Amino acid sequence: MKKIVLIFLVACAIVFNIHAQNKINGHEYVDLGLPSGTKWATRNVGASLESIRGDYYAWGEIKDTYFYTNSSRTYHGKVDMTAQQKNCCTYGKRISNISGNVKYDVARANWGGSWRMPTKEEMTELVIKCNWTWTTQIEKGLFKNFETKVPGYKVTGPNGNSIFLPVGGCSPDDWGDCRPDMGYYWSSTPLENDNYRAYYLSFGSSGYGVNDFMRPEGLLIRPVSD
Repeated sequence: MKKIVLIFLVACAIVFNIHAQNKINGHEYVDLGLPSGTKWATRNVGASLESIRGDYYAWGEIKDTYFYTNSSRTYHGKVDMTAQQKNCCTYGKRISNISGNVKYDVARANWGGSWRMPTKEEMTELVIKCNWTWTTQIEKGLFKNFETKVPGYKVTGPNGNSIFLPVGGCSPDDWGDCRPDMGYYWSSTPLENDNYRAYYLSFGSSGYGVNDFMRPEGLLIRPVSD
């Protein structure tokens, strides 16, 4: 009996050790076997589960869009530059890649350690090197028998490990380009020779890719680490 108990305790210790090794500063990651060695977090900033969208952030902001001004437009439908600058500290400014910069990188500011926002190149690697499968995950509610189906992509790396990226739209949708049934995730890379836009990952049931967007839009953040 003692031998069985000892084996059980050793097995538990091994499982706990493996689980602990897959965390950085208390946040879980998955090694997808990518050529760059980049480790991707299992959930978004502000999310308690991988199926929850998390919080929205303008590019370069470390506070979510709850702190946005009431409106980013004038009554004539034109962009209010003053409001945009209040909502996004990098709007209209010449700035380089913000990955790992605690002043602008919300992943580094909120999660600490080696966590940071992914670069455009790392997002492109995720798109090219991984297998993307449109699927749904079941999110359990607080009440019995209450479940929510969350659509998104299961992204499987070369080594067979995978992460789930849920849809979530964006906030606020000042330019009318966001859809709630799509996912929008900021990279840390600004658009070349432009002070108003940055690269982001977008996806929906019909496809996925890396594009550029206006910096004041509140998008989701999926951290990475080296």
